[in-house]
Amino acid sequence: QVQLVESGGGLVQPGGSLRLSCAASGSVFSINPVAWYRQAPGKQRELVASITTGGTLNYAGSVESRLTISRDNTKNMVYLQMNGLKPEDTAVYYCSGTVGRLDYWGQGTQVTVSS
Repeated sequence: QVQLVESGGGLVQPGGSLRLSCAASGSVFSINPVAWYRQAPGKQRELVASITTGGTLNYAGSVESRLTISRDNTKNMVYLQMNGLKPEDTAVYYCSGTVGRLDYWGQGTQVTVSS
């Protein structure tokens, strides 16, 4: 069993930055990969970035170079550093962890990019 809790969302102006955090508890040693997804109003949930236990990174093309995913296994934390935010980045951001064939999800954190 894995529990994921996101934090760090909020309102930011275009061009600003936010760092999202995901705290994992439970069988964290078996989570592989961990990912951030987002869902904008009226749109499907999409993968933003993922990271494996070995450090392999994967980014959606629309966010690469602006967003950075990282994980601290000693603290059971995963982060998403977001720079150069655009209004189209507005969405609910979800942390997701895969254990075997099961996907676990957090409750999401709202990110709003607006002037």
